[in-house]
Amino acid sequence: MLNKELLDILACPVCKGDLILIQKDKEEFLKCENCKLLYPIKEDIPIILEDEAIKEEN
Repeated sequence: MLNKELLDILACPVCKGDLILIQKDKEEFLKCENCKLLYPIKEDIPIILEDEAIKEEN
């Protein structure tokens, strides 16, 4: 699980919006509420790259 202090300083590389930690299908992601992108967390490392992001479907 990500440290709260780390989560506070991370931002979406696309829109610079805040990221929130979510769990989806037993995997953790950082979600940008503004652009609805999900950034995967692999082995406790957030992969905050636009090319790795998944567009959230409603």
